[in-house]
Formats: sequence, C-alpha cells, structure tokens
Amino acid sequence: MHLSKKCSAFKVVLSALLIVALLQLIYLSFLSKFHGKQQRYRYSELFGGSGGKKNGHPEKNSRKERLRYSLSTGGIFDNSGQYRVYKNLIKSDLTTNQKPGSDPTSNVLALATHTTINNLHHLESLLERWHNPLSVAIFAHGQDVKFATALVYALSFFCPQIQALVDFHLVCLSGEMASFPEQDREHFAGLEDCASVFSRLETHRDQYKNYAISGNISYPNNLLRNVARGGTETSYILVIDIDMMPSADLHHQFLAMIMKREPASDEVFVLPAFEIRHARKMPATKSELVQLYQVGEVRPFYEELCPRCQAPTNYSQWVNSHVRETGTLEVAYTLTWVDPWEPFYIGPHTVPLYDENFKQYGFNRISQTCELHVAGYRFSVLSSAFVVHRGFKIQGEFHAKKDEENKRNRVLFRSFKEGLKTKYPSSNRRC
Repeated sequence: MHLSKKCSAFKVVLSALLIVALLQLIYLSFLSKFHGKQQRYRYSELFGGSGGKKNGHPEKNSRKERLRYSLSTGGIFDNSGQYRVYKNLIKSDLTTNQKPGSDPTSNVLALATHTTINNLHHLESLLERWHNPLSVAIFAHGQDVKFATALVYALSFFCPQIQALVDFHLVCLSGEMASFPEQDREHFAGLEDCASVFSRLETHRDQYKNYAISGNISYPNNLLRNVARGGTETSYILVIDIDMMPSADLHHQFLAMIMKREPASDEVFVLPAFEIRHARKMPATKSELVQLYQVGEVRPFYEELCPRCQAPTNYSQWVNSHVRETGTLEVAYTLTWVDPWEPFYIGPHTVPLYDENFKQYGFNRISQTCELHVAGYRFSVLSSAFVVHRGFKIQGEFHAKKDEENKRNRVLFRSFKEGLKTKYPSSNRRC
C-alpha cells in the first residue's frame, strides 16, 4: 500500500515535469518565431518598399534611396586612378537639411577622420565626446567593401546621433565597386538597434595591425584625410585619427573664441597631442589630463617612437601654463614650424590638401604641415584644448614593412620639398 502511494506520487511529479518541459518547448518555439518575425520586420524596415508612404518611414526610405543613388553613380576615381571614391555615401540629416539662415554655429567647426572597418568601432566612444558635425572616410578592400556599405547603412538607420551628425564616405580600389546591400541578409542578422550594430563592429576589430591590410594593399591615409575634409561644409576643420579623442566641449569653446577674434586665413590652432594607457579613462579637461601626465599615465604623443615629431609643441610650457576651467579657450603661445613637427590642429578649410602620393607609414602628415609652413601659416597653440590617443604607441606593435615604407616615403618627402620651392616661389621658408 505504501509502495503504491509512492508510485502514484512519482507519476504525478513526472507528469508535472513533462508538462513543464512541454511548456518550455512551446515558449522557446514562440520566441524563435517571434525573433524571426522581428528580424524579418527589421529587414523589411531596412529595405522594404520603395516609397516612404508604404511602410510609414519616409525619412528612412529617403535615406535608403539616397544610398542607392550614391552607389549607382559608381563613385569617382582619385587622381592616381588607383582608388574609387564614394563621396557622401551616407549623408547626415544636418548636411541634407542644411538651409540658408539655419543655425550658424553648425557651420563653424567639423571633425574629419579616417579608418578601415576594423577600427570603425571607435566611432561609438568618439560620439560620446563629440556632438557636432563629423565626416568619416572609410577604406575597404575585398569582402570588406560589402561589409562596410552594409554596416554604415545600419549605423545611419539605427543610431539617431549618427543620423543627425555623421557623413560617411567610402574608398576602395578602382577595380572594386560597392553595391546596395539589399541581398546581404547575413550582414544584418541580429541587428535590432544601435548597440547591436556596434557589437557587430566589435567582432571585426583589430583583425590586422596598423597598415597591414590583407592582399598587400596600401592604406591611402592622405587620400582619406582629403575625402573626409572635402565632405565638410564648415569654416574650420579638425583632422584626427579615429582612435583619438578631443577634449570635452571643444566645439563650444572654439566657437566662443573664434567669434571674438579677427579671422585670419594664415593661422592654424594647435591641439597638443598625448597618448594614454589603455586602461585609463579618457580625460575630459586639461586639469584631468595634467594630473594623469604628472603620474606617467599620460605622455606626449609618439614619445617612444619619435619624440622629436611632437617636441616643438613645448609640452612643458603648455602643461605648466595656468589651467583655466572657466570654459574659456585662448591662444597660449604661437610657434614657428620646425622640422620634424607634425601637430594636430584646427585649420580653415582653405589650408592646403594632404599630398596623396604618401601612403602607408611615414611622412604623410609632416608633409602637409611642412607645406603650411612654406605657405606662410603660423601655429597658435590653444591654452586648454588637446587630443589624446587611446593607448601608448610602442616599438614592435607595427606591421613588418613599417621601416621599408618609412624609407620609401622619406625619399618621396625629399622630392615633395623640392616641389614646394616651385609651388611657392616667393616664400623664403624651407623645411
């Protein structure tokens, strides 16, 4: 009798467990169908219909149609004929809707940067600091051309801040073409919001070392800088690498400063450049940066690799100058360019372009600042603004051909300097 009761109880428990398992299967099946339906909805949101009224998202469909049009042009070739450029592949709302009489402050200063798809994840942290016009030139090769096209479209679709502020441009080899990513469902699977797009970019990060692109392809850094610069419509531009961060509130402070000064077309505004240990939080203000600098957590940019390249900034003078946290930006001191200084600066949109013959590692930025000097520009160092590179630059982290490329570009730089004598015959400045 007792044994019979035990068996009955066991059957009840077993039945209950089976019911629970069945309900879990039904629930999981429901979730799977719901997720699949949600993915189909997201995909149809991205690509469904050709008219905005059909699925109720006119602004997003117009974005899609603008992308389709940009790609249909086939881009343009650069001067060398080696690269294909899709300028304004994705336009921001700010650029698209710019009208006469609109907010004049949006036309003062833009940030321009360049990257491959494996470093595009840095855009997320950059936008946490920079809430103003931003122009991004992306170089992609091979399968990354399709991936880059798909992901920048997804970023512009899911991320409101990117929709509002960021213009994307794409550069690939002349023999490659970007295509509308309508059939590339694998690139969009699992993308539901802005965070999921950046998570996808994280999986693509650091797939190769600096300048070591698969297929022995040259990274056209100066072409990319010019494309990003050309994608802006502001009076002043700050060109930095995408893994660098400007000081907080730079746009507002620079605007306030420039409104009080007589405009000068022959002046650029230098932002002292630093690098910070990977584990440290990026400083927002000069006082935060100086505290980290004094304990060795921040140091001058390229201090280990090429200390002479940034030394003319005069870090000692800048660090020890009075720190003002009043939000007021001013010129701390003015310098004459000396070899081999390659500062980061805010310059008028009329400054000479970067020489696109320089590719890969070496002399790509110094050639442009050298030309500024010969052309008569003066270099005014800002009192409390700065840029910081994420991570210390150290020997051994670069690709195998770095020294070979540096040697080749050194020869090119000598030729470039000779060309400046012809370009600026009345200048008595040399570099």
